[in-house]
Amino acid sequence: MLRVSRGPDVRDRVAGLILLSTTGTAVLLVLAHVVDEPSLRVVAAVVVALAAVIVVSLVAHERGRP
Repeated sequence: MLRVSRGPDVRDRVAGLILLSTTGTAVLLVLAHVVDEPSLRVVAAVVVALAAVIVVSLVAHERGRP
């Protein structure tokens, strides 16, 4: 969380955010299996989709595309 909130630059913040999202996704998937709650799998998929959007928008921003 420290890297995400006060990273030296944007790349470090995004890398920390991606790490948190993948860890959160793994936790959600394990929890969905343990408690047998399929809606947690949907939430995990949404977290992955949002992380992908963040990465794509960062790459587009660095290449100078709007």
